Amino acid sequence: MEPLSDKEIRASFVNCSKGEASRISLPRGLAELPWADLDFLGWRDPGAPDRGYVVAERAGKLVGITLRVPQSGPRSMMKSSICSICLTGHVASGVSLLAARKVGPSGRDGNTVGAYMCADLACPLYVRGKRKPLLTARYQESLTEEERLTRMAVNLDDFLDKVFRTTAAPVV
Repeated sequence: MEPLSDKEIRASFVNCSKGEASRISLPRGLAELPWADLDFLGWRDPGAPDRGYVVAERAGKLVGITLRVPQSGPRSMMKSSICSICLTGHVASGVSLLAARKVGPSGRDGNTVGAYMCADLACPLYVRGKRKPLLTARYQESLTEEERLTRMAVNLDDFLDKVFRTTAAPVV
């Protein structure tokens, strides 16, 4: 991913108002992020732990979505969960249900879609082995890193399709 400016990031959001996008807390150290290792930019708001954000390229355009973490009780460190985007295994607290308001009238009516994702939204770094989950061993796969990155991109695109979908008909 090419480095992005704060203006580009804020202009990319599709499921919130321009005013809401202007108030989003951007990741600290934006210029120092490992851009070459990011297929999409994902971060959680340290000032509002129930909020997360993803900015990805889709059909040649930047698309940003806001995410919310529903309130839940304590999670066991003895259980494990898998991110539905990158398929990285984590202790249960390493994966969160993140819900995105749908785009357009459907989202304004309160409709959302959700997915279990890496709680820190650092999927590209886990796939590349640049960040390690708290689980002691990564699941062994026969896929190459490039194939795992492609799978991650397809899974994220499928989730974004659901955010954009306004009817039950598939998005083309």
